[in-house]
Amino acid sequence: MNTTTEERVIDVTDLRRTYAGGFEAVRGITFHVGKGELFALLGTNGAGKTSTVELLEGLARPAAGQVRILGHDPYAERTAVRPRIGVMLQEGGFPAELTVAETVRMWAGCTSGARPLGEALELVGLAKRAGVRVKQLSGGEKRRLDLALALLGRPEVLFLDEPTTGLDAEGRAETWELVRELRDRGTTVLLTTHYLEEAESLAERLAILHEGEIAATGTPAEVTASQPSRISFELPEGYFVGDLPPLAGLGVTGHDVVGRTVQLRTPELQRAATGLLLWAQQAGVELRGLDVRSASLEEAFLQIARDMRGGEHGDAHAVRTKETVA
Repeated sequence: MNTTTEERVIDVTDLRRTYAGGFEAVRGITFHVGKGELFALLGTNGAGKTSTVELLEGLARPAAGQVRILGHDPYAERTAVRPRIGVMLQEGGFPAELTVAETVRMWAGCTSGARPLGEALELVGLAKRAGVRVKQLSGGEKRRLDLALALLGRPEVLFLDEPTTGLDAEGRAETWELVRELRDRGTTVLLTTHYLEEAESLAERLAILHEGEIAATGTPAEVTASQPSRISFELPEGYFVGDLPPLAGLGVTGHDVVGRTVQLRTPELQRAATGLLLWAQQAGVELRGLDVRSASLEEAFLQIARDMRGGEHGDAHAVRTKETVA
């Protein structure tokens, strides 16, 4: 997504965060998010996601670099930024004895232009739980309450930190749909999540953090394209790998054989699959258990993490886009 400086709702340049004792949790990252865009920050535990988001929310001052939210410094100009953003933390820390309705009313008293109570609870599917004490809510219901409070002020920018942790499959799907609706209405969303299918489904662009640095960034398709696609099948009886057409000629870059099962790896999925199927047709054989699939975001994420741990930065950084890291 190409955006001018004026269109950047979140603008991060060479951002750094250092804790007492000299530990540098965020090591000079640069990215931006445009109006109405959903951007995901991914990474293993300790990668620097929460440390980064806290700087964006204005909860701490950067050690170096610059953050701008809606054109303002979120720490130094907090009064200009805070009414225009919504924040869903990993844990809300609600008073256990208050009911859901009492909690929302208390929060609304501190929120400019807050939504009506009924509307806020209806949005997240808690309307029928308004009179229930917080301590009696399930983990998933508490996450819904977190989201209701983040949406109270109709934020222009929404920070979602692990929004669907604890939700069942239905609750997760409902939350995804709500987030999409908010994005479609022009809300800019920054999401952190451990559910890679969540990022793949929702995000228009993403960044993968590793030890405080951006290891890869781009659209989900661009990031997954850095990893090979796979074709697996069972060799017909009496056939061996050497009987297949030359694998290099099919664009295959690697293969594994376990018993009778062959797995091919290729960056040219259509070419390899077409060549393999033509061979099978001409040989008059059936490729049982045939499975043809592109790489998933999860596979790309795990490979990038392995590469970074092993010091092989080249492949991971190759998927960066110029407009993101310029």
